[in-house]
Amino acid sequence: MNKITSVIPTYNNLPFLKLTVKSIRQNCYHNDMPIFIFAENCTDGTNEWLAENADELRIDYHIENDGDRENQRGIGGGIDLCVSHVKTEFVNILHSDFWLGPNQDIELLKLYDDIKPGERLIASSFRVQPNIFPNDPPYRPGTIFVDFDEFGVHDTDFDGDYFDQWSNEFTKDNDIQIRKAGGAGYFCRTEDHINIGGNDPIFQPMYWEDKDLFMRMQMEDYKFVMTSKSLIWHFTSRTSRFPNGTKELDNNKRPAHIVRWEQRAMQRFINKWGRLPDEDEDTFVVPIRGTNNLNKIEWPF
Repeated sequence: MNKITSVIPTYNNLPFLKLTVKSIRQNCYHNDMPIFIFAENCTDGTNEWLAENADELRIDYHIENDGDRENQRGIGGGIDLCVSHVKTEFVNILHSDFWLGPNQDIELLKLYDDIKPGERLIASSFRVQPNIFPNDPPYRPGTIFVDFDEFGVHDTDFDGDYFDQWSNEFTKDNDIQIRKAGGAGYFCRTEDHINIGGNDPIFQPMYWEDKDLFMRMQMEDYKFVMTSKSLIWHFTSRTSRFPNGTKELDNNKRPAHIVRWEQRAMQRFINKWGRLPDEDEDTFVVPIRGTNNLNKIEWPF
């Protein structure tokens, strides 16, 4: 009996959505788990691909094509719609620009063996991603930055076999846990996502919904664990910074509506909470085991 469902909201990201689904079926311990995809206002062939391949890939899906870009469900609303259809005990909430490393799901599920009755846990994977932002630090707790071309950043040059080999070596040699909520994907009991109220629709279609969600979870005493035993390759910002299949990052050419959404969501966060989060407040970074200094880890690459 399946214990986990993976849910994926997507918008015009078909080449990377295919890779995300492939990695679930290839790399997850529960590789027969249900997958539920929410596709909204897609014009890149996503809808047709789902219709043609859903049975073979064992995917359930929901498509909305109202064309109203400003009032669409977006990431948070898409996640909530997917979760409302989930019938398994656990939900693996993913983005459509992920490649899941080997056993990504089971390593998160194992964390539930250590919690006390009644505790609510949000588990998440360490992310590995290209350092596409020039002002980013060389290390962020829970994120491993690699050279832009280490594994390939486009669907046409990504080397999944190489990443899987690297991931197996890394997880064998590293057992690090930190108390942190994972903004790009997380794993929890389905009822815990529903009972907190899901994502606040004021942040639709995107940006800041995850920070708001984790702030509310913290106030309700949810427990957060991010583990290096579970890895995800994150192609990074495929919808917001590489729109419509563009190959090169240019922050000065971000679509105007994306910039507007980001600024609007930030202002709504301030209106709701009275301020922006203090440094690390929205991620609650605390070492649990494996290291006492998150900034001096010697990563094996």
